[in-house]
Amino acid sequence: MKKLLSASLIAGVLTIVPSAFAQEGTVSGAAGGAATGAVVGGPVGAVVGGVAGAAIGTILDPPPPEVRTVVIEQTTPSIVYEQPIVVGQALPTSVVLHPVPGYETYYYTVVNNERVIVDPQTRVVLQVVD
Repeated sequence: MKKLLSASLIAGVLTIVPSAFAQEGTVSGAAGGAATGAVVGGPVGAVVGGVAGAAIGTILDPPPPEVRTVVIEQTTPSIVYEQPIVVGQALPTSVVLHPVPGYETYYYTVVNNERVIVDPQTRVVLQVVD
């Protein structure tokens, strides 16, 4: 009975929590995930929830509009990449990343004539600039 209740709570939380994390970012995502995990699964749930919340918060936290503007102004040549560019997925090390001037926490590249803003530590695509 306890397992069924726990599974139901987890399923309910997982359908609600991602939209909240999209607005809060990494730190808030980690805190919210840890709190939710602790309620559902105790100390182990808190650890798992914190890690998952941080990951979701990082992936879904788009860069500020100013970063997009700076990236659009850059004159970087495009490279050809045979795979689709997907927000939330990492680019391979063969794709050269360039720092966004004035915003050291973001890098960008131009792939298949699309400007892409990337997290430099994980190489995860944060945003494809139109």
